[in-house]
Amino acid sequence: MSKEFDVVVIGAGPAGYVAAIRAAQLGMDTACIDKWLDPDDKPSLGGTCLNAGCIPSKALLESSELFHRAQHEFADHGVQVDKVGLDLAAMQKRKSGVVSQLTGGIASLFKANGVTSFAGSGQVVDSGEVRYTDHEGKEDTFKAEHVIIASGSEPVALDIAPFDNDRIVDSWGALEFDEVPKKLGIIGAGYIGVELGSVWSRLGSEVTLLEAVDEFMPVADRDVAKEGLRSFRKQGLDIQLGARVTSAKANKKSVSVEYTQGDDSQKVSFDRLIVAVGRRPHTSNLFAKGAQVELDDKGYIDVNDNFRTSLPGVYAVGDVIGNPMLAHKGMEEGVTVAEILAGQKPHINYDVIPAVVYTAPEMAWVGKSEAQVKAAGNDYRIGQVPFAANGRAKALGQQGGFVKIIADADSDEILGVHMIGPYVSELVQEMVVAMEYRASSEDIARIVHGHPTLGETVHEAALAVDGRPIHFPPPKRKK
Repeated sequence: MSKEFDVVVIGAGPAGYVAAIRAAQLGMDTACIDKWLDPDDKPSLGGTCLNAGCIPSKALLESSELFHRAQHEFADHGVQVDKVGLDLAAMQKRKSGVVSQLTGGIASLFKANGVTSFAGSGQVVDSGEVRYTDHEGKEDTFKAEHVIIASGSEPVALDIAPFDNDRIVDSWGALEFDEVPKKLGIIGAGYIGVELGSVWSRLGSEVTLLEAVDEFMPVADRDVAKEGLRSFRKQGLDIQLGARVTSAKANKKSVSVEYTQGDDSQKVSFDRLIVAVGRRPHTSNLFAKGAQVELDDKGYIDVNDNFRTSLPGVYAVGDVIGNPMLAHKGMEEGVTVAEILAGQKPHINYDVIPAVVYTAPEMAWVGKSEAQVKAAGNDYRIGQVPFAANGRAKALGQQGGFVKIIADADSDEILGVHMIGPYVSELVQEMVVAMEYRASSEDIARIVHGHPTLGETVHEAALAVDGRPIHFPPPKRKK
């Protein structure tokens, strides 16, 4: 016997659970179907982000950073620690506890907002019809005026390095190691690869990242990427650029990897190998044969400006519709589509979505890079100030990195902001707000920033756009 709802959401990751909650808040009878199972085969809401991505990785990044600082930095602060020991099992238990609390929190939010949750798989049969299959294989039919697809993405697999979930793993498997690999290889030096590499390097692994492209983090501003590469290599990460892996073979105790770099062929052996070469939209078994939903040439679901697919009454949000594959972007799309269904007129400004890499130092940016501004033909000015000039950064013992603000030469509107340094994941939010309201660098320069704070470096960079920083020497004027 079929069940009827106003809205059925397929997927309970950041885009899906937010869409379901917002739709329910707006008075729609809402159901959410999600198939994720935790390591104990129990249903767990939150998708990849909460279960196997954003949250567990950040928990391990924080724990590993504390371990590293206790070994190498506490003494500088006058904190004497005779012997620092690693209890990886306790670290993993804490990570799992953080995940459990947050996934359980979504279940509580569903209950509080009146969202009906179903554990299992959802398949679009036609407009207004979804086939639900629970984890025991029992099927049911859901009828709904609106269907929202938020099925997310999955790690890209490589035929040359097939996952065996032991020696060769994806990004989720890389968060579940029960011992620190002596030698760890990572294919891909994007934000996922560098974050995972940072975790295990701090805990004692000898980490090598093999990146196929010839430049480090091409999505980042070149100044930030250059500083990041220098910093990560100084920390001990062996980042090999232009390294194209040709094969990876696992045996009981190691992984043998072959790659080319220029005209040279290399062979290397690792205890574990992580494949972190990106993610692809998850659309397998998502549509019945009669459901005509158009995909683009990369497999993403095609949607219009209101997130409508080619099938009437069916919408899609989050990773499954394309880049940037960021949880916060998916969340905002989830809110937006729910409000569109309610007859409201929300908007998302895709030009000011922040990006963050949670390494140490952190990397963050919003808006256009200098190369993008230059390619667009804009005349621009730059203000760049290092954290070395900041009192709070010195007190923290984290003086590396800088803030770079790019502003239009004529209007002074801020076009892009790029940061690398302590807690820039938080600092960038000020500039997201500023750019949303089309602020100028002078606007930031005229705002009082607390002292001593890391945010003063943002203030100084804004002053530097006009060549008048106070706590850092101004650029030499041309005679």
